[in-house]
This record gives sequence, structure tokens and C-alpha cells, in this order.
Amino acid sequence: MIEVKEVKTKKQQKEFLNFALDLYKGSPYFVPPLYADEKKMFGKDYVYNSSCDWTCFMAYRDGKPAGRIQCIIQQDANAKNGEKRCRFCRFDTIEDLEVSKALFEAAENWARQKGMDTMVGPLNFSDLEREGMLVEGFEEPATFEQNYNFSYYKDHVEALGYRKEIDWIASRLYGAESPETLEEMEELAAFIFKRYKLHYGTAQNGPKLLKKYADGLFDLLDKSYEGLYGTVPFTQGMRKLVLENFSMVISPRQTAVVLDENEKIVCFGLTFPGLAPALVGTRGKYTPLTLLKLLYYIKRPNVLDLCLVGVDPEYVNRGVSGALSLAVMKMLRDNPRLKWADTNLNLEDNYAIQNQWRRFKREECKRYRSYVKTL
Repeated sequence: MIEVKEVKTKKQQKEFLNFALDLYKGSPYFVPPLYADEKKMFGKDYVYNSSCDWTCFMAYRDGKPAGRIQCIIQQDANAKNGEKRCRFCRFDTIEDLEVSKALFEAAENWARQKGMDTMVGPLNFSDLEREGMLVEGFEEPATFEQNYNFSYYKDHVEALGYRKEIDWIASRLYGAESPETLEEMEELAAFIFKRYKLHYGTAQNGPKLLKKYADGLFDLLDKSYEGLYGTVPFTQGMRKLVLENFSMVISPRQTAVVLDENEKIVCFGLTFPGLAPALVGTRGKYTPLTLLKLLYYIKRPNVLDLCLVGVDPEYVNRGVSGALSLAVMKMLRDNPRLKWADTNLNLEDNYAIQNQWRRFKREECKRYRSYVKTL
């Protein structure tokens, strides 16, 4: 017998948080989120509570946890786009279509009761969190920023009437196509910088970099991401959350900030140490061993994760983004420990970002999908 319950008690919250950790136990591809960060969403002061209406459901087969799903009404996104959409995320299930059907029926009924007419996802509270369902690349390890799911998830949601709305592509960048390419990029960047009176920003360390440039970065993120799929405006709470999460891992050596003559940010790229190897096989909890591994990979990364890239719309067609490509090429060239840089999720129809990587040795390794269904 399958039973679905809305998550309300502390016990149910714990079951919800632990379900995916149990389901993927032993998987070399699944990277758990930090447990403490996930647990925050059940707090009364959670940063997204002011802009979202949300709930969670757990499915049980014969009394044992068998699946989970979260429903989110992102009010800012709906207001911005004039829509009545409910997002689903944190969907995980055993290989049983009846369990998935019961979960989605509960989620869809909740969305209808809230006046929504469309279900979409996997999309989270914002695009700063994990999103998308893996549909290609099941034998590739996830990064810390990426979801991982079994291949049958795709079959389940499509059997339940969901269709593709958009795909993201995740690629590995192995450096410039050739030494000549790197020289050409250096010449191009020098020409553009001179023509538009631009220069790279500098800082002594990560905290000072954030203190110096954080406001400009967030303002440019809002401006450059405004029309992208699934994005929402950055609230003050979201800005604070990002600063808390990034302060430990950000470094000027892995960051490129391009400024105009008035010290205004016109382009930036944030890359972080790849932390996935420190978390695979753990439950995302801060044990002494996990902390030691995290510190090791922060100081000595073997992979870079490209997390945020923004270009002022006024400079999109001026070649300024080439300075970001050049910076990443040099990071990979100058650190012999680095094997590649992972682009994480780039929208397949975001031609500006896809074009950003064309001068790299590039491998498209994973594809993620957002599904949609009219209720």
C-alpha cells in the first residue's frame, strides 16, 4: 500500500532530508548537499519564506519511506512573468512508477488548491540552488552545485504527462584550444580593454573581494539574468545567504572582475574549488573528517566549478566576455593540479554563454531538463 503524507512533524522533516541520502548511499556520482543548509528551510526565519509558499510530501510503501517531493510557489517569479506556476523539486523515489504517481498527484492537488495552473521543474526556490533533472550523463559525477538522479526519473515524469520545457548543458573545459588561441585571446582582451577603458579588479583575499565588489556583483546579476529562465530578483535575504555561503571558498585567484574607468563592474566570473570529492560518500554533515577534506580541496582543488557569470547588457556585443574566457584559460594553464573547469548548468538556448566556451577544448558531459505540465 502507498500512502502520501504532507511533511509537518520533526520526524517527517528528518525523513524528508534523509531519504535521498539513503537512496543514493554508495553511489560514486551523487554529491549530497550540506545537511545543515538543507535543514534551514524548515526554520521559521528561512530566507525564502517571505517570497514563497511551499510544502513537502513523503510517500510510504508498506510503512517505509519510498519517495519525496517539494512544491514551491515562487511568488516573485510568478509576479515577474505574469504566471500561476508551482515548482517541484527535491523529487526522489524508488524505482516504482506508482510511488511517483502518488507523489505528483499530491503535489498537483496542492498546487490547484493554491490557484496554480501549471507545474514545472525541477526548479528550486531560486536559480542559486540545485535545479534540473539529469537526463544524460548518468555515469558522470555531479558537482557540488548539481543534482544527481537515476535514469528512471525521466521515464516516470514523462509517463505522468510532463514534457520538456528547457534543457541545460554541463560541460568540462580543458583549457584553450591551442597556444595560438591563448595568444589571440590575450591580444583581443588587450584591445578591448584599451578601447573601452577597462581593467581587472583586484583584492588581497576572498573576504576583501566580497566587501569591495559584492553590491556591484549582485546589481549586475539582477541586470544580466533578468530574462533568463527560472531566475528571480535578488532580495536582501538572498544576498546575505550568498555571502555566507561563498565567503569561505571565494578567492581572487579564481575570480575575474572587469571594471570600467569609473570602477563599475561590467563583467565578472566566479569560480570555486570543486568540493564534490570531499562530500561523495558522506551525508553532507560537518564531521571532522569531512571538514578536513573540504579544507584540503579549498586549498588544493583539482577541478574548478564555474558558478556565476554576468555581463552588463551594454557590453554583451563588445567582446568583453572574452576577458572571462581568458581568465579561466590562464587559471587552468597556471595551476598544474587542475584537470578541468566545470561550467555547471548553462541554458541550451543561452547562446551568449554557449559562445563563451567556443575557444576552449570542451566536452559536453551532462544534460539536465526542466519539465512542464498544465494542470
